Amino acid sequence: MIEGQVIDQFQQVKIKHKKIPLKEVVKRAFLITIGAMIMAVGLEIFLVPNQVIDGGIVGVSIMLSHITGVKLGLFIFILNIPFFFIGYKQIGKTFAFSTLYGIIILSISTTFLHPVAAFTQDILLASLFGGIVLGIGVGMVIRYGGSLDGTEILAILSSKKLPFSVGEIIMFVNLFILASAGFVFSWDRAMYSLLAYYVAFKMIDITIKGLDESKSVWIISENYKEIGDALLHRLGRGVTYLKGEGAFSGDDKKVIFCVITRLEEAKLKDIVAEHDPSAFLAIADIAEVRGGRFKKKDIH
Repeated sequence: MIEGQVIDQFQQVKIKHKKIPLKEVVKRAFLITIGAMIMAVGLEIFLVPNQVIDGGIVGVSIMLSHITGVKLGLFIFILNIPFFFIGYKQIGKTFAFSTLYGIIILSISTTFLHPVAAFTQDILLASLFGGIVLGIGVGMVIRYGGSLDGTEILAILSSKKLPFSVGEIIMFVNLFILASAGFVFSWDRAMYSLLAYYVAFKMIDITIKGLDESKSVWIISENYKEIGDALLHRLGRGVTYLKGEGAFSGDDKKVIFCVITRLEEAKLKDIVAEHDPSAFLAIADIAEVRGGRFKKKDIH
């Protein structure tokens, strides 16, 4: 499956011990159900009929199903069971049961969708749209506290004993699995599988963070007041002035800090360049923003 995105979810589930309200449980279960069903559509309607695979346990299941003729859903369920018990002991029961529920829905959905004809026989279109649909489904499940593949759990536990990061371990495992498609199907299918994997990776990122992904902005300029006022009135974003000191010069500096969305980045750059083309500007992605006055102010 996909590297990195579920790690924060693991950590959050492990840290939080408060009982989750019933309303939130129902909401999560509903959205995990929808996400797992969407992933099943991506597999059975686009990828599997065209012999294109995903990474992780799902990719292994696709190849085993092709070789043995046994239903894909059965392999997905059986191969993920050991990781459910590992996740339960090492990460937490909330995440483990959310993962088990998502895998059950995925297994059932793939079984029901298997007889449905593929939307397209064009392998390129199947790889692109299959990756998009797959990524949306997986992203929804991850966003609401679950996972649809045990590879991430294995990578997290292995990283404690191996001199590699979680992302490196997952990438190595997935490259091995995707390359295996060349022996089971053909080498062009292996390359299309890599393309589908990349598209799915990007769609998971968008689904988890949203199109209005937040970004932190740091600006250092002598014209900090003009830039700050422009961001406030033209972009509608609140700004904070921080005190800084130049390490080389020892001069006092004013640092502008604000949070924007991905769609506002270009306009912010224009505003800064307009008031001070030589200003220092640093922009970084933010996984989540809460509290404060982040909501956009109305501009009149």
